[in-house]
Amino acid sequence: MEFELRNRRALVTGSTAGIGFAIARGLAAEGAHVVINGRKKDSVEKALARIRAEVPGAQVEGVASDATTAEGAQALFSRVPSVDILVNNLGIFEPKPFFEIPDADWTRFFEANVLSGVRFARHYAPGMRERAWGRILFISSESALNIPQEMIHYGMTKTAQLSVSRGLAIELAQTGVTVNAVLPGPTKTEGVQEFLASLAKSKGETVEQAEADFFRTARPGSLLRRFATPDEVANLAIYLCSARASATTGAALRVDGGLVNSIS
Repeated sequence: MEFELRNRRALVTGSTAGIGFAIARGLAAEGAHVVINGRKKDSVEKALARIRAEVPGAQVEGVASDATTAEGAQALFSRVPSVDILVNNLGIFEPKPFFEIPDADWTRFFEANVLSGVRFARHYAPGMRERAWGRILFISSESALNIPQEMIHYGMTKTAQLSVSRGLAIELAQTGVTVNAVLPGPTKTEGVQEFLASLAKSKGETVEQAEADFFRTARPGSLLRRFATPDEVANLAIYLCSARASATTGAALRVDGGLVNSIS
């Protein structure tokens, strides 16, 4: 299937690793001009080198800035004034019992996971509307629907992302700009791989056994019974960024391995 992304300009926030990197690489492979973003210059440079090695002829550039802050966002806007595709992938997470989450953490999570995406959409969407074509994607989580007991503040932000993406889709109705959210389930990012290796070592078992234990005890509702790969999540995101997804907007689409017990 031809996604018609050649020479479209795309920005993926938080894209030096994990799901964000997989989306950026996938968009580059489809011919888009992709802007990589991360907080540290060395991680941005490493991500760029990796994409160029894996995607011959890739059109990629990088901007190192902390996109969780207004100042960092403005620095990125000055370097990248307009885009056709915006993927709000940037996000943070941290397990913490509810009664130990102070006000500062609630604010920090909201600013990083919700307000950052609001800022970027507010900046780039008007230009998309003027050009009568654009794609805005929020990378949410199945935690938006299955609020994790150990990360209520994180789940709150992921639910908020769904409200923002749906509302913005309504705001941009009939403009040629679509707005959607993707809800990944447990995904084997670099951080998760390190977690599994550490867990396996502490229990004296293999990584495969640790993964099976995780789904048996922590995520028993999963139908896939394994972690998705970042590329599996990216496949859905890339489709939603493409011309082929022109009739899909205002949607929250799951790539969660069947973890959410719902038919809608």
